[in-house]
Amino acid sequence: MAAAPQPLEERIRVLVVDDEHLFVEMVEAMLTADPLIDVVAHAYNGREAVDRAVELRPDLTLMDLAMPELDGIQAIAEIRAADPAACILVLTGGNNPADIDEARKAGAAGYLTKDRIATELVPAIRELGRR
Repeated sequence: MAAAPQPLEERIRVLVVDDEHLFVEMVEAMLTADPLIDVVAHAYNGREAVDRAVELRPDLTLMDLAMPELDGIQAIAEIRAADPAACILVLTGGNNPADIDEARKAGAAGYLTKDRIATELVPAIRELGRR
């Protein structure tokens, strides 16, 4: 028997940001299967990410770094400038220490490489999304 969904006010509201549409759909499908996570929106570029994050104020934003219009590091900085309490987890295809350091300086709470999302994304969201 499936567990009853959590009330919306108890769920972790997530914004998914990546320029790869198929990746966004895959992440959304993975997250909507979890009863504690509510995907509130997605964005396909950095400018759209800032607009959605400021408008919706999700509990957690999942942010790719390499995006059009505004890269992920700039988007993180703008989101955090608008909302210093915003929680942002970087999802990156690479493991470049300089990029990760810049993302943390911009205000990212952490990072996760895309090859680890199958096992580590939901636990990371549950940990960071309730801060």
